[in-house]
Amino acid sequence: MVAFLDKFFFAFHSSLMIFILFGWAWKRTRIANLVVILLTAFSWFVLGIWYGYGYCPSTDWHWRVRAQLGIRDLPTSYTKFLVDSFTGWDVSQKTVDVVTLILLVFALTASLYTNIRDRRKKCRPSDLTSCSSRRERSSSQNRSSTSRIASENRVTRDRPR
Repeated sequence: MVAFLDKFFFAFHSSLMIFILFGWAWKRTRIANLVVILLTAFSWFVLGIWYGYGYCPSTDWHWRVRAQLGIRDLPTSYTKFLVDSFTGWDVSQKTVDVVTLILLVFALTASLYTNIRDRRKKCRPSDLTSCSSRRERSSSQNRSSTSRIASENRVTRDRPR
């Protein structure tokens, strides 16, 4: 079971990192991507006050699983673990942290930009009214056209044939 959890965390955490970096690119995943990025930033900077900068619960849980497997002497950063594992290099923790932060800021910027752009495209008022008042106006127009059609049907039905 512990070996399964090790593989699970490897797949889950790596997939989560890829989603954070690129989830903004697909319209269907943009809001979820923004939420995950904000949760990640919260973990790094708010939970990081108590657990250390860059704290990630997934890394914490994964390292506990690996400790049960007898694997110790792991870096504090999952990103450093991946970089070192895939390249065979021993990249400095500071370098990994700086690059990781730059990538998070890039992903956050891209996610905010695409989400705001999508919102603006959805709400392009021709006048200076807000999106919500436009929706209200649209729904009242739908109600009035529905009642107009209903009254036309009554008029047609009431005519002698």
